[in-house]
Amino acid sequence: MTTTSPSTGPVSPSTSRLRPLPHGALRLTGGYWGEWQERNGSVVLRHCEDWIERIGWAGNFDGAATGEEFTHAGIEFVDSEVYKLLEAMAWELGRTGDPELAERYERLVDRVAAAQDDDGYLHTAFGRPWQRPRWSDLEWGHELYCMGHLIQAAVARLRTAGSGRLVNVAVRVADHLVEVFGDGGREAVCGHPEIEPALVELGRATGDHRYVRLAQLFIDRRGNGLLRPIAFGPEYFQDDLPVRQADVWRGHAVRAMYLAAGAVDVAVETGDAELVAAVERQWANTVATRTYLTGAMGSHHQDESFGTDFELPPDREYGETCAAIASNMVSWRLLLETGESKYADLIERTLYNAMMVAPREDGRAFFYANTMHQRVEGAVPPEDDLSARALSSLRAPWFEVSCCPTNLARTLASVESVFATMTDDGLQLHQYGDYDVDTTLPGGATAAFRVRSGWPAAGTVSVEVTAASGTPVALRLRVPSWASEAVLETPDGTRSVDGTRSVHGEDTVTVVRTFAVGDRVTLTVPVAARLTVPDPRIDAVRGTVAVERGPLVYALESTDLGRDVGDVVVQPGSDPLDDGPDAVRMRVRQRTVHRVGPLPYGDPDVQETEPETVRLVPYATWGNRGPSTMRVFLPVA
Repeated sequence: MTTTSPSTGPVSPSTSRLRPLPHGALRLTGGYWGEWQERNGSVVLRHCEDWIERIGWAGNFDGAATGEEFTHAGIEFVDSEVYKLLEAMAWELGRTGDPELAERYERLVDRVAAAQDDDGYLHTAFGRPWQRPRWSDLEWGHELYCMGHLIQAAVARLRTAGSGRLVNVAVRVADHLVEVFGDGGREAVCGHPEIEPALVELGRATGDHRYVRLAQLFIDRRGNGLLRPIAFGPEYFQDDLPVRQADVWRGHAVRAMYLAAGAVDVAVETGDAELVAAVERQWANTVATRTYLTGAMGSHHQDESFGTDFELPPDREYGETCAAIASNMVSWRLLLETGESKYADLIERTLYNAMMVAPREDGRAFFYANTMHQRVEGAVPPEDDLSARALSSLRAPWFEVSCCPTNLARTLASVESVFATMTDDGLQLHQYGDYDVDTTLPGGATAAFRVRSGWPAAGTVSVEVTAASGTPVALRLRVPSWASEAVLETPDGTRSVDGTRSVHGEDTVTVVRTFAVGDRVTLTVPVAARLTVPDPRIDAVRGTVAVERGPLVYALESTDLGRDVGDVVVQPGSDPLDDGPDAVRMRVRQRTVHRVGPLPYGDPDVQETEPETVRLVPYATWGNRGPSTMRVFLPVA
């Protein structure tokens, strides 16, 4: 266990088995993630900025700064969208240094700073004579939640620029919170966790342990009934059980996973092995029983919550984009702490499917909730109107609650931070794409590699050495859990890798050598379309199959079928046909049901057409060609 670099990405534990790379040590150069990060910087950030200006969310800070009565725009937690945008801008500035973006960023920071009270408190919807008093609605007010996002935005600026006005604002906020809620202060928690990981990260970035201590208090207070009862029950807030006693995530999905992320952070900084073990247990049980094929989490619309075990209906899936991002926040922290590749596997699945289904291909519209079975064709939302968060049947430009677009923006701006880690003597590659790595390992060796792959469409990863390592370096590559086999080529020869982990396979391969310029290591993983059968305990999809190819989940869309997808059944014994990532096909029949009675039960007359071959598309791309019906799980005839 050694100290990490203070200048890394969003997460920088003081001790961990694997360490994040220093900021700027890994740069995307193209490919899937490089192209999306460029689109995020040039399109998504400006889109978010334009909307928060247009509907007055940024203007709330101007009103608050005057000291005079103003009408607050939006729900009480819209401050957080401004902060998530600022975080995304900070990471993007750290990547590009774009002067025009820097000017926009500083102007927005100045408006935020002007609204801060003398004692450090900062929220535009509470605390003024005509508003509700401070801390009067901890269940729903989101004051601490918003301040958490402010702090995370400041940490991003601290780690990319070293200082800044927003950093000073965040430190004053945190000092105020220590005074109000710290030891000897008010014993309370926020209805929406988020402040916990933010405080820990500020403590890591500044070296002030008071912030870690306050996060520890918030974690330990949770589950002791400090929040008022609500109709959804205390589990909605994760206030039904102390964090250490829970075996699975329950209640509001985003809240549950933000809390789990903060719990890992607190446990790492305080050496609390019991707390880490609790989150590992919750992760394992939730992944095994409450997670969709895409990696999405949350099956209830009404309370945005996890269902019970195996309650995973695809047509009623909520699968909020923020929940996908929160899931990866927890998995990344557990990967750093344990070094276990299963966490990188879930990150990959969730990134490509549950998260990247959200943005429209042009970056100007988004899903909030993400179904896996669209029964009716949707309607194209107006490009200039707000949409209800979960009611838009196609991607919408903005929502009355727009936590997801800004969350996506900050994640894409820093997505490369989860691609690789280091140890004293080695470099670990967890996610693949096109990127360059250039850093010095804590043991003194140089780790400089050019990584190229056609991921997720192709399964070959080429790692070329661009600077001599000087001393031996252990280069480790993840073998995905979906891989049935793999081949590793090194300067010393070639060997096969058994990827069937359930028996004896490897989840990583390691090459140890003193690397010379031009040395090349190649990992080849066969990428072919495959059938996936759901656990029979998932009632909603019993008797169906899904198609996956590499890390991607596929869907049948009426755009390709030429009719509604509801009456399609898979030809028994059929395997998917694979002519490339955009040409995955299945043999299906159309099933027609004729009823003779008034109820949809009994012994219907069922007729099926001759088999036909239909095209499937990557699930994350569905809905980009206009209104359609869609399904991932296909019934078997």
